[in-house]
Formats: sequence, C-alpha cells, structure tokens
Amino acid sequence: MKVLAFDTSTEYCSLALWLDGEIRNREVLAGQRHSELLLPLLHELLEEAGLTLAQMDGIAFGAGPGSFTGLRIACGVAQGLAFGMNLPVIGISTLEALAQQTGDANVIVAIDARMSEIYHASYTKSVDGWQVVSEPSLCLPQQAPTMSGINWTGCGSGFAKYDETLRSRYQGSIGRIAGDLSPRAREMVQLAVPRFLGGLALDPADAAPFYIRNKVALKESKR
Repeated sequence: MKVLAFDTSTEYCSLALWLDGEIRNREVLAGQRHSELLLPLLHELLEEAGLTLAQMDGIAFGAGPGSFTGLRIACGVAQGLAFGMNLPVIGISTLEALAQQTGDANVIVAIDARMSEIYHASYTKSVDGWQVVSEPSLCLPQQAPTMSGINWTGCGSGFAKYDETLRSRYQGSIGRIAGDLSPRAREMVQLAVPRFLGGLALDPADAAPFYIRNKVALKESKR
C-alpha cells in the first residue's frame, strides 16, 4: 500500500509517504506559507521516491483541531488531489496523531487553542489501536477532564503553555510530560494505513476539517 499524508494544522508543514511499511517524510517551519510550500514539498517527496500521485492508494490529511486556515488548506488540497486521481481520503485527528507520537499507551493530549483554552482528548492504546477515554473537546486548562489511574503521559503545546495549571489538574496521574510535540504527518500516515485497509476511507466530497470551535469569529460573550 502507498499512502500520502500531510498536515498544516500548526506553524509546521509536514508530509509523509507510506511505501509498503517504509515511511519517508518532510517537515518545515512554514509560518503562514503553508499554501505556498505544501505542493512543491509534495512533488519533491514523490519524485524522490520515484512515484507519481496516480500510484497512491489514498490520501490522508490532518483534520484538526488546529489552525482554522491550516485545516482548510490541508482538507482542500486533499480533496483537489483526490478528485483529480479518483483516490479515497481519510482525515486524521491531530490529537490522536500526538498520542501516537509519544510511543506511550496512556496519553492526555492538550493543544493550545488560544483565547486561554485548549483542545483536549485522552487515549489508551490496545491491540486494536487507540481507544478514546475522553472525547476531543475545547475547554479551559483548569477545567480539563480528569483521569483515573497513574502513569499518564501529557503531551502537546497546551502542556507547554499551561504547564503549571495542567500539572496541578493531573497531580498524581501524569508520569511524563512532552510539551514540545506538534502534530506530524509521519504519525498520521501510520494511523491512516490500517483505516484504508479496513475500508474506512471517504469519498473526497465527504472530507471535512474537525474544528471543535465553530464560533471562533464571534465575540467571547456570544460564544
């Protein structure tokens, strides 16, 4: 199986190519230049592998949560490429991709959502993959869902920005914190492949970003 994945949900632009178990990847600090950099990097990655887009079995993209503009870019590019080549697509949660990146089995993910809030979710890993313990949500750090048990790993930019608050919130539950992790296409393609094989892919027309905060443009009082 050959799968292409990319993510533009943060200030980074990352891409990964799954080639029958081998992963090739690219990552650059894009700032606000995702739309300018994504396609050239994509073509560079395919050319290096000696492949064309037509040889892919599917396309995966970082569906969110994350930067609104970044999510729209990734989804739009995935749809455009997939329509042109008649390929299926899968959107991968940035929160689950972060959990995958830790290499641990019990993970609390918190991404800085700005406006003093975080995108939050927690997962445990089993032989069948990641199981959701706490559904993805938008919340204040001091109101993050609590977890039972110990030896949880905390990861994501939310733990970097609200370290003291989240440490206090999860006192006694967290054994390790990795606040420097950002969502990457490398983990997204790892998560996408078994879903393609399991028949969980979507028609490009049905692909959509996962925003969580749908009323970002409203004033705080109205949200």
